[in-house]
Amino acid sequence: MNWGAIIGIFFSAFIKFMFAPFVSARVGLDFYTTWIVVFSGGLVSAFVFYFASEYFTKRNHDKKIKKYKEALQSGKPLKLKKSFTKVNKYLVKFKHSIGQKGICVLAPLFLSVPIGSIVCAKFYGKSKKTFPIIVFGLAMNSFILSILAFTIFK
Repeated sequence: MNWGAIIGIFFSAFIKFMFAPFVSARVGLDFYTTWIVVFSGGLVSAFVFYFASEYFTKRNHDKKIKKYKEALQSGKPLKLKKSFTKVNKYLVKFKHSIGQKGICVLAPLFLSVPIGSIVCAKFYGKSKKTFPIIVFGLAMNSFILSILAFTIFK
């Protein structure tokens, strides 16, 4: 066993899940090891960031309030960001078109597992089905990406 490669692939999947199986296939790990390591890295990342998302959201909100108060105290004009932009419109339309299952399966894949998990928690954090759907999506995506990686590189 190449433990250095396994640990590297695990942390690669922890951050950017989509590319980890391709790296693993190039390093020379076998299919099942790749699938298990990539899924494990994504699962640990999803667990950490999904359940810590409330902390990150609160921290971001507190930073905005602090910045607003500092601007008021210093007398500087505060540039308020638009709350309803074209990107926000697109995100809401996308959310309504593919629904909870689509967001939970695709967001960790295409964004990254940390950001995708936080987005899923923000949109659907109250639902008890959200995290199991993310886990299912990670298992399915890691299996499909591992098949693609080993088809291309072997």
